[in-house]
Amino acid sequence: MAFGTINCVRKVFPVEELGSRATEPVVALDDASFTFERGELVALLGPSGCGKTTLLRIVAGLIEKTAGSVTIDGREVDGPLGDYGFVFQAPSLMPWRSVIDNVLFPMEILKRSDRAARARAAEFLELVGLSKFHNSRPHQLSGGMQQRVALCRALIHRPNLLLMDEPFGALDELTRLEMNDLLLRIRKETGASVLFVTHSISEAVYLADQVIVFSRRPARVSQQIRISLPYPRSQAVRFTPAFTQAERAASEALGIVPHLEAVAS
Repeated sequence: MAFGTINCVRKVFPVEELGSRATEPVVALDDASFTFERGELVALLGPSGCGKTTLLRIVAGLIEKTAGSVTIDGREVDGPLGDYGFVFQAPSLMPWRSVIDNVLFPMEILKRSDRAARARAAEFLELVGLSKFHNSRPHQLSGGMQQRVALCRALIHRPNLLLMDEPFGALDELTRLEMNDLLLRIRKETGASVLFVTHSISEAVYLADQVIVFSRRPARVSQQIRISLPYPRSQAVRFTPAFTQAERAASEALGIVPHLEAVAS
């Protein structure tokens, strides 16, 4: 049985939820379906505004779907999941709390903020290269460092599922590449399954075991692309024929470049 199954998910936002200027409902998702296995990293790739974030929130149980079903680890999602971590594009750290106290916040909510939790937080901060910044405040960190803290916070309670909504989109290119490598390392260390929203083709191919390509809104899954690049991956893989071929397949699915068959004819 697959760890995660998204089956014929549809989401329509009614007029009353869209504000005073709306005159008709908005179909954000239309028949989104795919599966993924435990421990896989799945990239959700598509144009901005196509419904990727909406699907991520449905998987988390934060908003209700209009139709279809979502099953995670054998359980139908009909409300907020208890066993997941969520990383947003903005780190959203609490400015009055230290780095380690930001990381420990989920454990406080779960009433598990004990000595063992603090030790685990310290381990994660060491893993992401922030062992010297336990007592720093968020404003003392760079954007990339803040996102590392947010990643530690999402993982501190050992979730089986990590949901990431364009978490590196606001970072400079060099920092973004570093964060890509960090995510692959953490994913290996924790064994968590990851759903990763992005509109970057190269990022999707570099990170993922499979890429789910969405059409423009209303979003449908236009293609599932299995990425066969071996692990461990390094930035050098971006210059290989296999990487270029996977990028080409994703570009074709997005309609950015014509299919090779069409070019040949």
